[in-house]
Formats: sequence, C-alpha cells, structure tokens
Amino acid sequence: MSMSIAPHCTGIGVTWKRFPLSLGLAGSIALLAGCGGLSGDRTVVTVESGILQGAEADGVLSFKGIPYAAPPVGNLRWRPTQPAAPWSGTRPATAFGHDCMQQIFPNAAPTTAAAPSEDCLFLNVWRPASEVPARDKLPVLVYIHGGAYTYGSGASDGKAFAREGVMLVTFNYRLGRFGFFAHPALTAEQPNELVGNYAYMDQVAALKWIQRNIAAFGGDPGNVTVSGESAGGESVHSLLTTPLAKGLFQKAIVQSGNGRENQVYRLYLRRNAKGIGASGEEIGVAFAKSVGIDDTGAGGLAALRALSADQVQANLYLGYTYAGGPMIEGKMVVDEPGAQYVSGQFTPVPLLIGSTDLDLGFPAPARTKDEAFAIFGAQNLAAARAAFDPKGTATVDEVRNQIARVQLMDEPARFAARIFAAHGQPAYVYRFSYVAESVRDKVPGAVHAAEMPYVFGTLADTYGSAVTSQDTAVSRLATGYWAQFAKSGNPNGGGRTPWPAYAGDKNGLLDFTAAGTAAAFEADPLKAQIDLVQAVSDRKAAQ
Repeated sequence: MSMSIAPHCTGIGVTWKRFPLSLGLAGSIALLAGCGGLSGDRTVVTVESGILQGAEADGVLSFKGIPYAAPPVGNLRWRPTQPAAPWSGTRPATAFGHDCMQQIFPNAAPTTAAAPSEDCLFLNVWRPASEVPARDKLPVLVYIHGGAYTYGSGASDGKAFAREGVMLVTFNYRLGRFGFFAHPALTAEQPNELVGNYAYMDQVAALKWIQRNIAAFGGDPGNVTVSGESAGGESVHSLLTTPLAKGLFQKAIVQSGNGRENQVYRLYLRRNAKGIGASGEEIGVAFAKSVGIDDTGAGGLAALRALSADQVQANLYLGYTYAGGPMIEGKMVVDEPGAQYVSGQFTPVPLLIGSTDLDLGFPAPARTKDEAFAIFGAQNLAAARAAFDPKGTATVDEVRNQIARVQLMDEPARFAARIFAAHGQPAYVYRFSYVAESVRDKVPGAVHAAEMPYVFGTLADTYGSAVTSQDTAVSRLATGYWAQFAKSGNPNGGGRTPWPAYAGDKNGLLDFTAAGTAAAFEADPLKAQIDLVQAVSDRKAAQ
C-alpha cells in the first residue's frame, strides 16, 4: 500500500510516522494540530486549516488574525457558523483580521483595530515564549469582548496574561443585525438549522475551534476559562445556560454582565404569549420594510442578502434605533439566564463575577426620592431610605442611578454567585472601585468597563504617560487574581489579599478600593441595597 509521511506528537516535539496516503494533507494537518506544544521555531504552528507564522516580542508569542470559521458572506449571511477553509503554504498571523461590521455611538472614538467587514471571524492567541513541557500545558483564558452586541473587537492585548503563564484567546463575532436577526423567510429556509442568534453561534464555534486546536499552541483544552465584560459577560451567562456549549470550558468570569436577563427582556424569535414587545421576526420584517423589502418569502430573503453591509448596519446605535439582541428560540437561548439558573439548567463551574462601583444602569424616572423608592413597596420605604440615602443628603438622580446600578449589575452578580455556590461551585464576587490617579478630579467612581485596562495590563493605552505607580500596582493585582483563577478556579495565592468565596449569608466580596488596595468583606457593604432589589427582581421573574 502506498504510504506518506505524517507527523506524530511526542512530548513537545514532533517525530514522524508513516500513515496511509489516503490520509492526505488535511489528515496530516489535523494530526499535527493536536500536538501538545511548540518546538523548533516556536512562531510556527500548524492548526487544522494549515500552517501559521506568528511573532515573538518581549517574551511573548502571538498569533493574530486566525480564521476560525468561514466568512459569513453571501448565502452564509444569517446562517450558522461554518468551518474555515484550509489554506496552502504558511499564513502570516502577525496582524489582527477585520473587525466585524459595526457602528458606534455618534462622535465616539473608533474602537476598531482593523477596518470592519463581514469577513471578520478571526481569532487571536498569546502565550509565553518560554518552552513549556508537554505535561504542563498552559491554562487558557478566552475573552469575549463587550459593546452591547453592536460594536467592539477581539483586538485586545494578551501580553500581561502570557507573562503570568496564561494563554489568552480573543475573537470577533458577528454584531448588530448580522449577529442577531430573524425573519420568517430565514426560519423557513432551513427549518432544522439554528436561527436568530448568530453571534452566539460564532462564540460556540470559536470555543469548539479552541478545543480542537489549542493544544498545538501548548494550551490545555481541558483547562479553559470563558470570560467577558458587558455584552461579553452576558454572553458568558448565555454560554453557561445553553446546552450547546456544554463541555467547552471549565470556569467562567463575568464582568458587569447582569445574569438575570438578556439584553432585551423576553424577546422571543417568534410571537409568544410570554414575550414583551415585538418578536425577533417582527423586528426583522420591520427592518426589511424600512429598506423597501416587503416580500416575507424567499425573494425577500434574497433581497436582504443582496443589501450592502453598510445598509444592514445603518442607523444601528445602542439605545436609539436597535431593538435586537439575544432571542429566546429554545435551542441556543432556551430562556432568560436567571430562569435557567433557578431551574438548574446550566453548567456549574467555578465562577468569578462582579461589577464596578459606578457601573451602568438605566434609571427609572422619578421626581422625588420617595417616588424612586416606590418600587420597593410602602412597607419598605424606611428601609430603602436607610439603604440608599442614610444621611438624607443624596440627590434624586443619585438615588435613581444607584438603584439602577444595583438592579442591573450588583444584585444579579450576587444572585448568580448564590446559585453557583448552592450547586457546590466556588463563586468569587468583586467590586472594582479604583479610579486612575490622573482622572480622579474628573471621574467620581469606577464607571462601566473601568477595570478593563487594569485586568489586561494596558493602562498606557488608556492613560498614556499619566500612569502612576499606584495605578500599575492595582493592575498587577487585578491581572494576578484573574490569572490565578484561570489556572485553578481559585483567585487566591501569590501573596495577595485573600479573596473570600461566596458562602450563603456571609456574601463574601473583594473590593479593589479607591485607595488602591484589595479589601475583603465577609458581607457586601451594599447588602441592604441588594436585599431590597432582590425582592423586586424575584417578583418580576415570577410574573
């Protein structure tokens, strides 16, 4: 029988072994993609689709712009994520791929590292350049970017985690109407396919790619932590509560990602008695009509796919004209995450979760403080005053905003921690209260996403030459906790302040304080506020 030479992994090196010629190039690539580490030129790695040429700098190896899926263009627009095609030769992996199509807030600074395109399903890997024995495969931290599902990028910087001995993986996923879209013709076109939540399909596809390929970089597919901030944090809740992501990760980190509700509460793919407002399909039909497409059949779908990418994304600003997001369709998104947690329909893993002290919230209108407190009931008016305005000096807006923050971020974080702890999993809750020294006179607290440059060690990108030694110390602290959790499922170690796990009534919490320290609490300082909000949230969920 004719034979060919194919690679065989032994330790971190590669020896060669004979396999049938019929195995072919694709089979040889797949075998090499399973190798447990790097040898020889460590900037060259073979994955299932071909050979990659990365880069080494400052003790870190990086591989950027790796296709983890086929471009979702043409007839693949609004279709489940498809495998990437193999390439010939060696593919450069030294620059980020295109970001996914997006629009950001008017007058906001660009967030993209590469020009947006529909051809955007790329992935990036960072790891320490030092050789790692095969028996010591690197823990893998996967980060899902935020941006309200309408903007953002996987073009992060993984050097800080690589220097902590953790492999960081980031990726792009479809956004806006490319990421979440429904239409009767789509549902009819492929009745057995997943529909609607294309962004989540991309995320699951990226995690599956990691399972198949990360060993080629020296990563451990059995020690993967999935993490995300804002919409990325909400995505982590969705991955925890979908049966389609089971077995793809072993730990989870949620930063300012709610946990009770999806971005649009009770948004169903199709008209449903439980739904609130228009269904996903109705939103899609309305969009089609807005661009002159009235046909709800196959002809209308063809016309929608013929629209330019700019036409699809036109007028897509958070909070103004976009009413989309994750849709409950029973397969990828089974229900609101809170309902899945309460019913036990989730993947129980170690959890790190929290928010910032001046985080995002959407306050309800109120003319007086007592009007703002009315959601808690007349019987709890005194308790609400004591919890949210103990000195009686807060303004109406300060009260409204704090209630909104606790509703959107603080209470859902404790809710999730309580559920995971009840299922025997360690849960660690944080609050990030530190503000860079250079902006303290302008910013009264740590706003939404303020922790990101500290966790990723990218302070200079945000604050330039104004970064102080205290800022740097807080960054090292945050990166260290996150990295240790990615390694073991426990953030403690390395001489840092012990971080108490959530344990019932103790409500353990670690605060990255305004003074630049880590302070551990057995009971959350916001416990009284969170208790009041919990009762409101529980009643809403039960309706």
